[in-house]
Amino acid sequence: MTLEVPYRAGPPGGTMTVTMTGMAAATEALHEALDAPGRTGAALGSWRWTVRQRMAAVRDELVAEAEDPHDGWLVARSGTVLRERTALLGRLSVLGPQVLECTDAEAVRGELHRLLVDLAHHAQRVNDLVYDDVELELGGSE
Repeated sequence: MTLEVPYRAGPPGGTMTVTMTGMAAATEALHEALDAPGRTGAALGSWRWTVRQRMAAVRDELVAEAEDPHDGWLVARSGTVLRERTALLGRLSVLGPQVLECTDAEAVRGELHRLLVDLAHHAQRVNDLVYDDVELELGGSE
């Protein structure tokens, strides 16, 4: 996924291209789908299907997360991240049919926005765990 963002360090009005991969791209695509117009009439069915496809991409990214067994002091945090991932996958599986069938699309949309916030927190915890694991391997700052 390529995203055009304003470029602030150069000439006014310039842009730069940012390439997003993995979970960041999947959650951004879901966010864009949730905020897309067309949640009434015939466009509602198209919106539901697009959101459902984007949810599948997020699910695939969660499933693809590495389950590296950590040693020592990272074991507890690794277990917490794994349990959190399992809970997020469960929420996705519950919300999947609701996106397609629920009569109150706005309520489902709100739940998915909450899920996106929780996914961002999860991604940060995964990144922190990876950082701490690398820091441990390199000897830290001591």
